[in-house]
Amino acid sequence: MPVQTTIKDIAQALGISVATVSRALRDTYDVSETTRERVLKKAEELNYKPNVYAVGLAGGKSKNIGILIPAINHYYFSTVITGIQETAYREGYNIILFVTNDAADRETTIIKNLNPLHLDGILIAASSTADATPVFEKLLENMPVVFFDRVLPDIATSHVRQDDYNGAVAATEHLLAQGYRRIAHLAGPPDLDFTLRRKQGYTDTLINAGHPVRQEWVVHSGFSRQDGFGDMERLLALADPPDAVFAVNDRKAIGAMLALKANGIAIGPEIGVIGFTGDPSGEIISPSLTTVAEPAYDIGKQACELLISHITRSTFQPREVVLPGKLLIRDSTRRCPQ
Repeated sequence: MPVQTTIKDIAQALGISVATVSRALRDTYDVSETTRERVLKKAEELNYKPNVYAVGLAGGKSKNIGILIPAINHYYFSTVITGIQETAYREGYNIILFVTNDAADRETTIIKNLNPLHLDGILIAASSTADATPVFEKLLENMPVVFFDRVLPDIATSHVRQDDYNGAVAATEHLLAQGYRRIAHLAGPPDLDFTLRRKQGYTDTLINAGHPVRQEWVVHSGFSRQDGFGDMERLLALADPPDAVFAVNDRKAIGAMLALKANGIAIGPEIGVIGFTGDPSGEIISPSLTTVAEPAYDIGKQACELLISHITRSTFQPREVVLPGKLLIRDSTRRCPQ
């Protein structure tokens, strides 16, 4: 394994003290320009790379920001990370990623093992439910925390999320406007906050329009394409199946579409499907998927900006930022093909 060059190596090569090399690299006022140039030239020759972590500790900060997320192989979270990453790097922070694979117990273990000396703060999309609030409150005692997307609203810190309720309202109103009346909902796990907000938007819209909310048409499960396929099969087995489905995310919506295709059902004319994410794969499947696009990049950007404010300003008050989605109408909700 190659040995990394240290400032001691530079000092020995030049015949000067380690302290002088350190001051020269930090460009302090008490080092001559000649000495500084000698140090920088020798550092380049020896391929010296500064220890960012050690430099951060010397200033009382690690300059590291953590990101705790359920998954990285999904369009939404990868886009959020891009927004976080670009903002963090611009402000001189590195990012450290922690992935829970949507397992609450793994999330708890990660949180309990976090070292506040290694992180200045952390951004979290929670896999856990409100029952885990004490774990997050304990974490908040040790470092700044900002929740995004999957928030725990009872914790006194900043939150950034999409407008789940009104996005669900827009999705359900669109289905009603297309003439669908027996509308089902493929929901996420029932104990997650954003699952409940999207379900409430769906429920309120149907009630306000004078249409029934039938419990057998609301199916709770996970967020995967396989979950959407199984949920749709369950709905199709009912004596009175729905004529449209609103899915909690695009992956479940695409799974539902695959189930409809497997059963020879025309998507749109017979049963409409709408999702919630704005995943680009929805544009290229056939028929293309109507969805509510989430502002994933802006959620990451604003969440990171808020976290840095909490890190750098001890009196910064918690804020809640709710960003609107955008309804993208495509072929999966067209009753009459064009």
